Amino acid sequence: MAMLGKRRPSRAASGKSGLTRKPTAKSTFAVEQSDALVIERLAHDGRGVSHDAAGKTVFIDRALPGERVEVAVHVNRKRFDEAHVKTLLDRSAQRVEPPCGYFGQCGGCQLQHMNIDAQRAHKQEVLRELFVRQGLHLDTIGLLAGSTEHYRRRARLGVKVDGQGSVLLGFRAAHSHRLVDIEQCHVLVPPLQRLLPLLRAFITTLEAPKLVGHIELLATDSESVLLVRQLKEHAGDAKRWQAFAERLSICLGAWVGRETAELHWYSAAPVLQETLRIEGQAPLALTFAPGDFLQVNAEVNQLMVARVVEWLAPEPGQHVLDLFAGMGNFSLPLASKGARVHAVEGSSSMVARIKTNATRNQVEVSAQQADLSDNDTVKALLNVKAPFDALVLDPPRNGAEIVCQTLGRYPVPRLAYVSCDPATLARDAAHLVNAGYRIKQVAVADMFLHTAHMETLMLFEYEG
Repeated sequence: MAMLGKRRPSRAASGKSGLTRKPTAKSTFAVEQSDALVIERLAHDGRGVSHDAAGKTVFIDRALPGERVEVAVHVNRKRFDEAHVKTLLDRSAQRVEPPCGYFGQCGGCQLQHMNIDAQRAHKQEVLRELFVRQGLHLDTIGLLAGSTEHYRRRARLGVKVDGQGSVLLGFRAAHSHRLVDIEQCHVLVPPLQRLLPLLRAFITTLEAPKLVGHIELLATDSESVLLVRQLKEHAGDAKRWQAFAERLSICLGAWVGRETAELHWYSAAPVLQETLRIEGQAPLALTFAPGDFLQVNAEVNQLMVARVVEWLAPEPGQHVLDLFAGMGNFSLPLASKGARVHAVEGSSSMVARIKTNATRNQVEVSAQQADLSDNDTVKALLNVKAPFDALVLDPPRNGAEIVCQTLGRYPVPRLAYVSCDPATLARDAAHLVNAGYRIKQVAVADMFLHTAHMETLMLFEYEG
């Protein structure tokens, strides 16, 4: 954050910023390759994979399996090259016109050139391949998918003043600090899409736009929220921000400060809320605060919650343990079915959030703060006199290896694992299978359409 409010050195001067870097002994750029390459498959990140005449692997941006292409190599490495398509000679039937004009510049989406069915099939295949590496075979992989491409209800945009004094607002280019100036974003939910051009025009009217580091946008059930990250508050611009928010009827706050930023609301602090509507259950209102984890795709999140509840099907009075519980995304729906849920979170503020949400929704959930990467802590949670009937795991990207290793000694009959990283999921699944668990259900949740990212749900049952 030290550079916020200051002009960054030019790319030519630093050689560190932007898509163009100084060539090094291991890196050359824009090297044309005249021989046509045939794309053999997709890498896990969505790039095409081919081999040149010498047998060297080439990863090619925005190329699809079966296509024949001429490429330009933009990074040359010892074991592989990275390239992009210079000429498309033979076109795949999976190729479509990207819906966003910034595709290929903005680093947010990688798969917009691929039809949606093919995107989802690719994600299922990535999961299958990662499990094969662990010696596991997945028979059938289900799919949970939303009904719209305009799904993203959270976004963080960078703000920069360039060397000519022009204000840029947008997302970073792939693998770069360079900011791509945008006027619209195809994947944002409509309320945030409508806000973008107005926000972009407004920032150019500020007296001190260099004090703005980034802007967070959030669409809640009832309102749009705009959070500005600033080095320090500028009195004149603060009034402009407030007038802008009042004119558009949006909620405005500001994180102010360098190291320990404090959140100030320009009006009464809003009650931010996520409503879960699961068929056959009364709606559940989960409150949260800026900075809390919230899935970007509300519709797919509800599908995931409903599937976990369906898989575990808790009977009234059964004991359920929810690890990495967040704000109660799974705890409350399971408790509303009559289960006795104990939720565990690493963050004390999130534990308080779970308790508040349980009270607001009149369901019983006990909650505690604990370090789930600590062996002794995990053993104490699982080694209880009244064993749990079911367990939910919803860890961060590094997975839940300690928990899965410990479950071999203290098994739980049914386990629902929700993962945002298929590689760590495959690793943890191998621990569970080796400990006597069997895979019963698998589903890919297309939480991040047009990107290579995915969520995966798995149901395990202990067979000893």
